[in-house]
Amino acid sequence: MIKKLDLQNFRNYSRRTFDFESQTSLIVGPNASGKTNIFEAIYALAIGKSFRAETEQDVIKENENFSSIKADNLEILFDNRGRFIKIYKVNGVRKRQGDFVGTLRAVLFCPQDLEIATDSPSTRRKYLDSALTQIFKDYRLSTHIYEKALRQRNRLLWRIREEHLDRNQLGYWNKLLIENGKIIHERRRDYLKFLGLDYDHSVISEERLERYINEEIAAAITLVGPHRDDFKIIKNNKNIRSFGSRGEQRLAVFAIKMGELEYVEKITGVAPLLLLDDIFSELDHANRRHILEVIPRQQTIMTTTDLHLVEKAHLKNFQLIELG
Repeated sequence: MIKKLDLQNFRNYSRRTFDFESQTSLIVGPNASGKTNIFEAIYALAIGKSFRAETEQDVIKENENFSSIKADNLEILFDNRGRFIKIYKVNGVRKRQGDFVGTLRAVLFCPQDLEIATDSPSTRRKYLDSALTQIFKDYRLSTHIYEKALRQRNRLLWRIREEHLDRNQLGYWNKLLIENGKIIHERRRDYLKFLGLDYDHSVISEERLERYINEEIAAAITLVGPHRDDFKIIKNNKNIRSFGSRGEQRLAVFAIKMGELEYVEKITGVAPLLLLDDIFSELDHANRRHILEVIPRQQTIMTTTDLHLVEKAHLKNFQLIELG
């Protein structure tokens, strides 16, 4: 639970403090008033980075060279005074990103999440990473090692193709990919099984790497492994990415997020912070009522442009934060 959020030079905020005095807070304001920026800041404290920015320098307010997010005992500083760096602190003590992530756990549901159902496999892998890195330290470490090893192996594949290096040099990188890929696979498998989703797993093993070695050298790209994973959302024996209506896709993502909420609490024993960005305009009446039933189970922060979308009976239990 967070009680206070302090933003400095973050997006459209020069300096702003938000006090969350209730278990449930509703942020109300017109489009472009900075509602989503608040969620971007809070969720960065959970996953260690912005979920929106193409480059993280983008979070720094125009004409400024640093930005900071503080919430209770957590802080991230984005410093662009020279070489861009991020500094993480817990209780004022500097931490590595891998040790910072997971201190706060949050589930975010926003309109862009429809892309989980409709977009490319990389979007679904990114979603898996944002959920699982908050829960499992071994997943955080393995994805970090895997990504670095993958870049090195792809570079070596290129050199084998272009400079005719000995392909036996791949052995070290193969070992790293297989060891860490196994951990990534197991965590993703268990999570997707809990959600009832179909895991399209790209197995990585010595046998498969050997089988595809000639194709990999020709392409200078590693062709198997977790970086090729995907999952399918099936309804009535059909993949909703191709055959579902927009409404069905939206409800499927809603179900995934509610499952994520349950999974985090099941694994950690603590309910995560729930962030609902403009959700009332995205869901029908029945699912808005379901959201209102889920809200009291954990700290929840919501945004809306229109108070009329929230039933008046519930507003008395909400702290209202109005933006101009």
